[in-house]
Amino acid sequence: MILYHWNRVYPADRYFTLPETGWTKQSETEFAGSSHEKITEEVLETITIATDNLVQMRETEGNKISEDLLKRLNIINKKVEEIAKLSTGLIEEYVVKLEERIKEILKNQEIDKTRLAQEVVIYADKCSIEEEVTRLNSHISQFKNLLNSNEAIGKKLDFIIQEMNRETNTIGSKANNLEITNGVIDIKTEIENIREQVQNIE
Repeated sequence: MILYHWNRVYPADRYFTLPETGWTKQSETEFAGSSHEKITEEVLETITIATDNLVQMRETEGNKISEDLLKRLNIINKKVEEIAKLSTGLIEEYVVKLEERIKEILKNQEIDKTRLAQEVVIYADKCSIEEEVTRLNSHISQFKNLLNSNEAIGKKLDFIIQEMNRETNTIGSKANNLEITNGVIDIKTEIENIREQVQNIE
């Protein structure tokens, strides 16, 4: 004979065996507790509710992270535009300073315009950040597009962050202007904040 015991404090089925002989039937009462099927149904319902709540919580968290990332990307976009504008005036400043320096050295002698032009070209090539700005803006656009994807994007975003950081470092190394340097620092700060947030994205 196998008797069924239901422990309401800690839900679990427990069976134990008793001798089949030596028993006298005194009464017969239907067990008033829940059936095994009913218990299974209630457990599954509880799991479903918990799962739905978890999914909703993750979606809410994901939306907040996405909003924060977009805000920081827009800040970077604005800083990149400011740096690009500042860089266009660097060559003109350099030409003026170079001419003044040459006049100071040569005194009343005539300036070799050809040589001056060569020096300007060399300087312009050395300090130009046009390519870096273009690539950085491209990385930002790619990042934003991935945020709308339904696929796992964590690793892809991490790679883009590395590229954004690389381009920003290059701009900083070419900067010969305090405002540009400060802008680069601001961008790197936002990139680091983005990197921390991306750690929470699968």
